Amino acid sequence: MDGTIALYLFACICLLLMLGFPVAFTLAGASLAFAAVGIIAGHFDPAFLAALPARIFGTINNDTLIAVPLFILMGVILEKSRIAEQLLGTMSRSFGAFPGGLGIAVVLVGMLLAASTGIVGATVVTMGLLSLPSMLKGGYDPALAAGTICATGTLGQIIPPSIALVLLGDVLSNAYQQAQLNVGIFNPKTVSVGDLFMGALLPGLLLVALYLAYIIAVAHLNPRRAPNVET
Repeated sequence: MDGTIALYLFACICLLLMLGFPVAFTLAGASLAFAAVGIIAGHFDPAFLAALPARIFGTINNDTLIAVPLFILMGVILEKSRIAEQLLGTMSRSFGAFPGGLGIAVVLVGMLLAASTGIVGATVVTMGLLSLPSMLKGGYDPALAAGTICATGTLGQIIPPSIALVLLGDVLSNAYQQAQLNVGIFNPKTVSVGDLFMGALLPGLLLVALYLAYIIAVAHLNPRRAPNVET
């Protein structure tokens, strides 16, 4: 297939997503539409479409990828049950009286949300809606408040369980086994998602510690940027 068609497909998907179309329908619909265009233009072999059911079944039957919808379900449950909101309120009351306490509460709650859902978007949106108004109302510097929420939201990429690590584990496992077969190792070892989780746990906790240290340092060096907030 001509490489420019792939670029057009990518641009079309980005445009449809920015317009608000559902991700599932956007990916499937745009791909099928461009496949039809490719068939008409003679750049795409229709025989490839015959392999589509087998590829879909293989993905559904993958024991590793089944964790992805379950993590998303946990994120939805946290949102609908308002557990995240109650957790943030409890942490705010515990640390709010200290300089930078509300920022500390945001980082800790973000860490717990990341470990519960593994979804970056869910963590950022939840923390933004719940904590940003309280931080701004309490006199926090807007740049510090927004930076704290955005930085905390990225913890969902690294703190286990993480959807990104699950997907990466599936790809790395297949690639690692194939590489061993290519060099003549016919009893290949595998890279499990658990191995990636163990490798990402310490860096994730180190990031949390650095975020907390930064907020505490800012609160003591410039208390006006992160004042104590009575809740």
